[in-house]
This record gives sequence, C-alpha cells and structure tokens, in this order.
Amino acid sequence: MPSTDVFFREWRDRRAGARRSLARAAELLRELDLTSSPGPETLGVVGSKGKGTTATHASAHLAAAGLRVVTVTGPSFRGHRERVRVNGVAASDTEISSLAGEIDTAIRGIPDTGDGYLAPSGLFLIAGLLRARQLDADACVLEAGMGGRGDELRLVGPRVVAMASVFAEHVGVLGDTVTEIAEEKAGVAGPTTRAFVRLPQSPEVSGAVDRTVREVTGGRTRPETVHPPRPDASEVGVPHGLSAAPAHLGGEAAGRLLRELGRPPAEPDRLATVLSSVRLPARLSHHRVPGTDTEVIVDSAINGTGVAAAVAHARRHWAAIDHVLLCLPDHKDVDGAATALGSLPVTAVRLPESHLGFSHDVPAHWSHLDVESLSPEAMAALGGRVLVLGTVYFTGRVLELVDADTERLFTA
Repeated sequence: MPSTDVFFREWRDRRAGARRSLARAAELLRELDLTSSPGPETLGVVGSKGKGTTATHASAHLAAAGLRVVTVTGPSFRGHRERVRVNGVAASDTEISSLAGEIDTAIRGIPDTGDGYLAPSGLFLIAGLLRARQLDADACVLEAGMGGRGDELRLVGPRVVAMASVFAEHVGVLGDTVTEIAEEKAGVAGPTTRAFVRLPQSPEVSGAVDRTVREVTGGRTRPETVHPPRPDASEVGVPHGLSAAPAHLGGEAAGRLLRELGRPPAEPDRLATVLSSVRLPARLSHHRVPGTDTEVIVDSAINGTGVAAAVAHARRHWAAIDHVLLCLPDHKDVDGAATALGSLPVTAVRLPESHLGFSHDVPAHWSHLDVESLSPEAMAALGGRVLVLGTVYFTGRVLELVDADTERLFTA
C-alpha cells in the first residue's frame, strides 16, 4: 500500500524559488472529479494563530447538531493521518494510505507544467474532500495553510469563512505589513461565500478585510466581527486563556453554516456534552512523562503574548516552574518570548528542518539542545514541572514522547 510520501514529494523536491501551483491543484481537483458535482458545504478557517482551535470547535458544534463532519487541519501532532478527521477522530493508517494512493494516481494523470509544486497542506485538503465524498459527509471544516489568494482553500469556494487573529506572521511572504497579510488571507473567500466571521482586528486590518471580502464576493457578503466572551465569563465548552476567543469563533462560524444548510443548531444539552469532551493537544495540555513523576504543560505559543499566558497558566497550577523547553525559529517572536520568560531556566531547542533557522540571539543564561537529544529521561532530568512551548513542529514531537492521546479531539 502506498505511503503518505505523495503529500510531501513535490514540496521536498522543489527547485529553489519555486512556489506552490494553484493551477495544478485545480487540475488535480478536476482529475479527481471533485468539481463536477456539488460536494458538502465547507467552512474555511484562516488566521495567524488559533486556526486549529477554531476548526476543532466549529467541527464539534456541527457534529453535535447531527452532521457528519470531515475536518482538515495541520500540521499534525503525532502523525500525518491526524490531519484528516471524521467527527473529531483521526483517519486510520489504512484510510490515509488509500487517500494517498488515489491522489498519487491522479497526479500522474495531470501534466507537470513546471510552474510550481503541489503543496502538502493543499494535498491534505484534497484528501479531506475525497474522504468527505467517500462518506457522503454533510460538511467539511478546512483549515488553510498560510491562507490567502494562493491557498488551495480558495479553489473550494467556502460557504463560510472564519478569520482568527492576524498578526505579523509570514511577513515578506503574504505581505509586508499586518494589513497586507490580513487582506491576502481574506482572499480565500469568493463568489460562493455567504458569511465571513472574524475576531476583532485593528481598524486598519478590519478595513482591509472588509474591502477584500466585498470585492471577492461581488458585494454580497459583509464581514461580521465576533466578540469573544469576557475573561471572567463562563461559556459552556469554551476553554480558558487565549484559546477562548478562537473556540468561540468556531462556534459562531458553525452556526452560520448550519443556517446556510437549513439545519437547526444542536440541542443545548447535546451541545454541552460534546463541547465538554473537546481536548486540544498542545494548547495548555497537561501530561505526565511516562515512567517518571515529571509533569509537563505543552502549549504551541509562538509569541510573547502566548508565552506569557502559558507561564501564567503554569503558575496557577504549580508552585514553581522548574524548567522551560522553548522552540521558536528565527521568524517567530523570540524577543517577546524571552521577555515573558524573564529569569526562568530555559533550554532553547533546535529542529533539523532545513527551512527553519535558529540563529537568533537569546539570553546568555539559556542552554541549547538539538531536538534529537530530547527524550523522556532528558525531560525528567529537568525537574518535576516542565513547561514546553513553541512551534507545533516541536510540541508535536513532545506529545509523541509523552505518549499523549491525540486520536480523538471530541466525542460526538
């Protein structure tokens, strides 16, 4: 049975300066007959941070209302099959291999025009659409890669778009300012988009998003701002901390899609049961290092605000933080993280991925470690209370080391 290598093959072998090809992705969709007949309605998720939380809670709301929902997110936690889920449950090895084989065959049937590569995030999105067709799913919740007019999500024509917080991520790639980045991300909407909901943004960003959405939808859709609950408010199934806002956004976006489908919302008791089952790995998730007494809190914080929130959370649960493992490539907010961590003992972890740099200056009292040297024993040697922070490429590895349960995100 074919491996999942097909999802990464063209990206891995891409030429210097090559860009993802939306034209070839569109051709692949046609080859797979994913454009000739109406498929399930889709809810697209874009933003700089909080997309996974938004997608998970949107999926949980839809599933609680009785829908069969295929969700595509990325990157994965412990394995690539987690990027395609049905009602919160990861695809099996057999299922993801079968999807990979179908995509591999289709790629061989389309011309290689040499104008770019098929991106992994786009291929997993296509795998999700194939899975939805197999199951005759009611809806798809699709998390964009970087997002923008060049993202494969735009080809799908999402009926509803949810925009989480946008900040200076992918500067120089999607735009040179936060406003330009937000404008580009909003471009995943299109003529079929009937609702666009977003978390509060700056006035400049909101204005740019409004203009873009009106333009790409022909004036039919006007973005709505979703205000998250107050920090002291209690909302069923909404997590505390920085995940509260995207979780609330996901619920609101799901409500818009249900209205578009003519489906009633979930019964309150049913919704409360499903939302109370939601588990978000690497979003302030608590674990024990196997075979030891060491506890870890894992959070995919990538800027000073997120790191400060994670430190505050850890201090509410522990008498002291013995050590911090931090993995932030150069393009993340390393300076902000350093300020938030202050004098805490920190080990900066480096990843081997060639596209990630780790040359940013860090405080002199920090130590350094290559991720290949990290093991359960090495974590336990750092103390009884270890805070693990950084890019999801790193936090996913830690979840593997502590044997975290990432199979099911919620029970519907």
